[in-house]
Amino acid sequence: MDFEALFQFLNDLQNNNHKEWMDAHRKRYQAVRSSFITWLDELDAKLAAIDPEYYPTPGKKGINRINNNLLFHPNKPVYKDHFGAGLDQKTKQGDFYIHIGLSECLLAGGYWKPENKIVSSIREAIDYNGEELVRILNKKSFKNTFGNLYHDNDMLKSAPKGYNKDHEHIDLLRHRTFAVVHELKTEEVLKDDFMDKVIMVYKEMLPFRKYLRQAVTV
Repeated sequence: MDFEALFQFLNDLQNNNHKEWMDAHRKRYQAVRSSFITWLDELDAKLAAIDPEYYPTPGKKGINRINNNLLFHPNKPVYKDHFGAGLDQKTKQGDFYIHIGLSECLLAGGYWKPENKIVSSIREAIDYNGEELVRILNKKSFKNTFGNLYHDNDMLKSAPKGYNKDHEHIDLLRHRTFAVVHELKTEEVLKDDFMDKVIMVYKEMLPFRKYLRQAVTV
């Protein structure tokens, strides 16, 4: 995968963020997109080989649209400044997300503002066995890779309904998003061993994602 060509395309697109330019450079876009899909297919196969519970997700299914949704966000530019994809995508929630863009590059996983039913299931798991999640989050290599659990603006200011404010895991129970993020530098994406880096991050994230999988399926 020529990620340098991908970044160059995104840079040119952001300098000409309108349909007329995209139409004139559609073949170039399709070539970059196709190359990224092929790279995702290779990554998908490697992740499936190391995780028995992995849900195979072809790159063509995992890749996101490059168009912004102007119906809900009319003030956004026509096209995004990144290519994004979700693998291990049994549903649109809880996938392993890859984001390669001009303003940021990152790898993420978990549940981003999921429906209330999923939030309730995760909270029940924390109430029953929060010690396991704490152990995962506090592991040194995990902290070095992801820092803390993602802190979103929807986090409750008090205890969720049905839980005591003095609960030993109240800081976890107050979350509505249960996800972790590993930020990447552009130079890392451009290295020949970038796929190895992605796999390393996936492996480090796996115990966290397994905990969530069990929480929402039990």
